[in-house]
Amino acid sequence: MRQTSITIDLAALTHNLQRVKDYAPTAKVLAMVKANAYGHGAVNCLPAVAQADALGVACLQEALELQQAGWQKLMVVIEGAFSLAEWQYCTAHQIECVVHHQRQLDWALQQPAKKGATVWLKLNTGMNRLGFTVGEIKEIAQQLTSSGYEIVLTTHFANADVIDHPNNQQQFELFDSTLQMLREQVNPAIKGSLCNSAGIVNWSDRHYDWVRPGIILYGATPVNHATAKQLNLQPVMHFNASIMAIHTLKAGDSVGYGSRWTAQTAARIGIVSVGYADGYPRVISDDAYVVAAGQQAPIIGRVAMDMLMVDLTHTTEVNLDCPVQLWGNAPSIDEVGGWNDTISYELLSVVTRRPTWIYQS
Repeated sequence: MRQTSITIDLAALTHNLQRVKDYAPTAKVLAMVKANAYGHGAVNCLPAVAQADALGVACLQEALELQQAGWQKLMVVIEGAFSLAEWQYCTAHQIECVVHHQRQLDWALQQPAKKGATVWLKLNTGMNRLGFTVGEIKEIAQQLTSSGYEIVLTTHFANADVIDHPNNQQQFELFDSTLQMLREQVNPAIKGSLCNSAGIVNWSDRHYDWVRPGIILYGATPVNHATAKQLNLQPVMHFNASIMAIHTLKAGDSVGYGSRWTAQTAARIGIVSVGYADGYPRVISDDAYVVAAGQQAPIIGRVAMDMLMVDLTHTTEVNLDCPVQLWGNAPSIDEVGGWNDTISYELLSVVTRRPTWIYQS
């Protein structure tokens, strides 16, 4: 059998959730499991996030999957309802929704809220994707409060990973002043939710009532000034394969599609049983490597659909069937993202189901 696997370390996920609680001890935790838990398999990850106060999903379809799997605690649909029928289902089944445009507001106001019903009211502070403006937000909050809703004011950072980006301060000030105004002029019980993963790490004084960790849960760094290891995060996904063939090339021999790597001297190369059909990126920089027998083996040539090649010339103890780690402890998912000029989020979320998937506690 082809030795290509994805191992999900549920204990690492639980560890990372605890790290969030260490960073934000006074806030409730909305653990983001949208996009199938960032590619990790949301249903299988439920036991590892059991201590979260609620789960965040992108859409009702994701919430339904988790309900059917047995999740009984709160869920929040961060893109909100896409139809009146969805809104009605959510309100009937204690699923809370973000409201970010007029049509969703109209659905919310069509009938009085049930006791304890909560709306996550989206304020646009500069991301300029979703949300109401500051000029609109007071009247909307008054309408929701009059209809019996509790409110969590929420917004989303555009540059939280860059701690000194000037837009962060602008968003802070806009959110802070708006939340204060709403508490003074509409309802003092209105809650706030500002921080994503990067915000949780960077700004301990901005955690408010709810934090919304995403990538930090899965063991990748959310900031550009510290590695995951420096933040005491543990990788949750380990992507592994094996050496399926070994060849010796003479000087001048090329390997792979496009012949983009040529041996300058005699070289020993290994063929690894993984490719872009498994979720490993096709375009990778010359710095890229895998780890085999505890040693770095540079990736050479072009990654293909089912396999990639590594240079074993300067490694020892790497033989046929030797296990190969593509990402996990080393290299980290953040390193691989850098080699691909992308971010960990993308790589994790597009891994395919072709490898063997293993969940371990």
